[in-house]
Amino acid sequence: MGVERRGGIKLSERLTQLSHTQEEVKPQAKPFIIDRWKVYNAYKLVKSNAGSAGVDNQTIADFEVNLKDNLYKIWNRMSSGSYVPPAVKAVAIPKKSGGERILGIPSVSDRIAQMVVKLEFEPKVESCFLPDSYGYRPNKSALDAIGVTRQRCWKHDWVLEFDIKGLFDNIPHDLLLKAVDKHTDVPWVRLYVRRWLTAPMQRSCGELMMRSKGTPQGGVISPVLANLFMHYAFDKWMQMHHETKLWCRYADDGLVHCRSEAQACFMLKELNKRFESCGLELHPDKTKIIYCKDERRKGSYQHTAFDFLGYTFRRRLCKDRSGSDLFVGFNPAVSKCALKAMRQRIRKTRIRSKTEMTLKDIARWINPVLRGWLSYYGAYYRSEMYRFLRNFNKTLVRWAMRKYKSLRFCKHRAVAFLERIAKQKPDLFVHWEAGMMGAFA
Repeated sequence: MGVERRGGIKLSERLTQLSHTQEEVKPQAKPFIIDRWKVYNAYKLVKSNAGSAGVDNQTIADFEVNLKDNLYKIWNRMSSGSYVPPAVKAVAIPKKSGGERILGIPSVSDRIAQMVVKLEFEPKVESCFLPDSYGYRPNKSALDAIGVTRQRCWKHDWVLEFDIKGLFDNIPHDLLLKAVDKHTDVPWVRLYVRRWLTAPMQRSCGELMMRSKGTPQGGVISPVLANLFMHYAFDKWMQMHHETKLWCRYADDGLVHCRSEAQACFMLKELNKRFESCGLELHPDKTKIIYCKDERRKGSYQHTAFDFLGYTFRRRLCKDRSGSDLFVGFNPAVSKCALKAMRQRIRKTRIRSKTEMTLKDIARWINPVLRGWLSYYGAYYRSEMYRFLRNFNKTLVRWAMRKYKSLRFCKHRAVAFLERIAKQKPDLFVHWEAGMMGAFA
């Protein structure tokens, strides 16, 4: 049995001693089982979404300086139940319709923690959501909602457009938490959702605002929670009490299609009562009844157009499928408000002053933005984008006149210069390649 001895101690005895030693230093089991890879995947998703710093002023780049330790801290605190979210940073952004909207920007670490919970929670509620809910959902888009609305406006004469006043700021916590508890029994998901709902908001002056309702718009978990609340406040309610009516909802914006004005008025009263019972209020200026008028429908009414997800639905001259005959239909096209926002964004880029850049540099810089706009706003009635694209071409003319001395005081030569380039390199800018080059003068 000599082979079992090392330094006068049996090997089996040594293994027993090591076992006892490991038991003494082994950390206590965490109360919550959270996969470390889920934290890492959450970090990658947060990084891909970019975003600004929170109250701690830490950026993604700052977080990555000590990535391994920072991710471990998040996992360790969430697994032990000791994770307490910091305050969210209050940031005011202008609304397209005027006024300001307050966003709550979490810190990078908190966004990762929220993403961990979202990865666990979202699949459990997603399967319960109804097909006509389009906002903040995987494999669904605003264009899907536009397409469905377009078809339904052809079949129904009336539509009730509604908008909820401050949805993210006014969701009652008690009702929302009942819905959360119904869809998950995972204790750490329940715990951290409760903590995020009551995390304070910090103003730029440093003042902390405590919250007793709402979920900060800007948080990673907030869109899922808002959708869950609206699933019961509106979607499921419509299915149970008004199953014959067609509807479409994107976050806090929604439409109900009706067969008569009287039916639309009735639905407006019903919705007012329903949302009031859920602690919400319809926006008085953005909620209205619209007559979907085309050439077949008669009558004169106050509202014959409406805006939905950046598109204006109204009576328009269209071509039939053959392209030979014209008719009047009720169709969507990019809204004036969206066009104004695009022009303002181009103006803020100050392209005309970027004389240190080449035309190729400008194209590389601005093409992703133009491609996104054309993909979305050009999906229906693309010709409405022509005026905006022509204005963009004029911006390029002004850039050329500033960059080249020979063109400085001769606009028509700058126009000819760019027209020549557009013919030689039609794929330089996205709208040139798409056959929407337009005029430069």
